[in-house]
Amino acid sequence: MQQFSIAPRELLATSWRNRGLIKALVEREVIGRYRGSVFGILWSFFHPLFMLTVYTFVFSVIFKSRWSGGSDSKTEFALVLFAGLIIFNLFAECVNRAPTLILSNANYVKKVVFPLEILPWVALGSALFHACISLLVWLLAYVLLFGIPHATVLLLPLVVLPLPFFILGLSWALASLGVYLRDATQFIGILTTTLMFLSPIFYSADTLPPKYQHLLALNPLAPVIGQARDVLFWGRIPDLTFFAAYLCGSALIAWLGFAWFQKTRKGFADVI
Repeated sequence: MQQFSIAPRELLATSWRNRGLIKALVEREVIGRYRGSVFGILWSFFHPLFMLTVYTFVFSVIFKSRWSGGSDSKTEFALVLFAGLIIFNLFAECVNRAPTLILSNANYVKKVVFPLEILPWVALGSALFHACISLLVWLLAYVLLFGIPHATVLLLPLVVLPLPFFILGLSWALASLGVYLRDATQFIGILTTTLMFLSPIFYSADTLPPKYQHLLALNPLAPVIGQARDVLFWGRIPDLTFFAAYLCGSALIAWLGFAWFQKTRKGFADVI
């Protein structure tokens, strides 16, 4: 029986060996999503723009929400909110799909030469493409409304760097779990919806009562959302000590998820 390596270096090595295949599958997925539509790939631009408008109206006009330490500007509220949504949507798009990654590609399971472990990389690549489009919408809106962005915008890739590793670890674990436990899809859908409202996306963490603020420390998305907003809108330098700790933790989760996937993939063909 074929043996699959769980060595940490294999986590990155397999993506490098199959980089051409990953690139082709990401392109096929992105283009295929909009194939046959009138506007085609332009929908990836229109969708975040529409959601930005809706969220701004609901939370800043109806609920009259404001950011702690900010002004009463509705455009300010919209851009700070949208910065958090970009981070959350990157996470949610990958994690919601993860339990069905193997099931929806069952034709690849019995092909010994196909590297199943790259499927989470493909899902992440597609999500990163849409996140970049959303970020472009954000930057255009900021330039039009406020002028030249802070120089700290250039630090955004550094701030977000740990998140893809965290996402990959969860995706590998959930992709395997989804093969053996079909209820995983329903559970993860509920969990990500709950996590959206428990993350400081629509509100500032400072507005929570002190006895609940420590709960945000249990939310793995809260620090990334906060630091992404700091560098994008507020012009603050991120906490590099925390960044290093978060990167190490995310790398560990990525390896644990990868190891679990490699250990359990031998039974995929029997179950599917």
